[in-house]
Amino acid sequence: MPRIPAQRRIVAVNQEDHHLSVDTEAMPVAAANEVLIRVVGAGVNRPDLMQRYGLYPPPVGASPVLGLEVSGEVVAVGAEVSRWKVGDMICALCNGGGYADYTVAPASQCLPIPKGVSVLDAAALPEALFTVWHNVFQRAKLQAGEHFLVHGGSSGIGTTAISLATAMGAKVYTTAGSEAKCIACEDLGAIKAVNYKTEAFETLLADASNEHGMDVILDMVGGDYVQKDIKLAAADGRIVFIAFQAGFNAELNFLPVLMKRLTLTASTLRAQSAEQKAKMATEIEEQVLPLYSKGAIKPVIDQVFPFEDIAAAHARMESGAHIGKLLLRLPE
Repeated sequence: MPRIPAQRRIVAVNQEDHHLSVDTEAMPVAAANEVLIRVVGAGVNRPDLMQRYGLYPPPVGASPVLGLEVSGEVVAVGAEVSRWKVGDMICALCNGGGYADYTVAPASQCLPIPKGVSVLDAAALPEALFTVWHNVFQRAKLQAGEHFLVHGGSSGIGTTAISLATAMGAKVYTTAGSEAKCIACEDLGAIKAVNYKTEAFETLLADASNEHGMDVILDMVGGDYVQKDIKLAAADGRIVFIAFQAGFNAELNFLPVLMKRLTLTASTLRAQSAEQKAKMATEIEEQVLPLYSKGAIKPVIDQVFPFEDIAAAHARMESGAHIGKLLLRLPE
């Protein structure tokens, strides 16, 4: 059995000025249905920024420490865990606490690391895969041959959505904030990427789809994009909202929703039940991870930061300059 220290290092948030620093606290103990993980890599995500500034509080009972996804080695398992054993290398969707050198995660939210993906890079998988799989494939039921638009295509969610939807046979389109980002999105498989800062995406993508419109739209922007999404959606289209970076309020004309029989839906990952997340994990392992093992898709990593450089990682996220995922690396 590996030696488990009494303390773990964590990223602490100063509640007055939101400054980030590395601190220590008592080592968590795996509950009956959890595993304790020695963290190799931790993903940095926009919800972490929101939680840092008090805008996305953790659910009741979840760790207040930032961090929603990790990869690493199982060093202890709860009494009810049978799937995983000490020494397994996994990646996991956490309920918080991922910015640490040791963390716990529900066993049902852990995934094996696909062949060909490093342990560190595997930290880029869980949050994006759970989000994309649930919203695009479970909720919106994207099918091969359908037209799919993801806004923010150069983000961690966006690059995952482009890669996975393309591998599943969809016709993928996206928006991004620079020409370099648009090129990167098209290199991943997008048929057309539109620079939303200089072009009207709803017009250009209607033309690109031969006026068919989008069967599924994944929107993390909100605000005035909502009406543009409705305009661009195909008959019987499904629009899924996962964030509202441009605001929660919009003045809408619902007539096209009626005429085109549109479905508007939304979700946040953290609020999903343990049972729902377990179902996502099962389907992802069966239907998505083999695509990574075969090399059909791979995680897109923008930059890896040492654990102590967490402030720089957050600054990179806040700048919006990244393409793909940002990771923290823990000492081996």
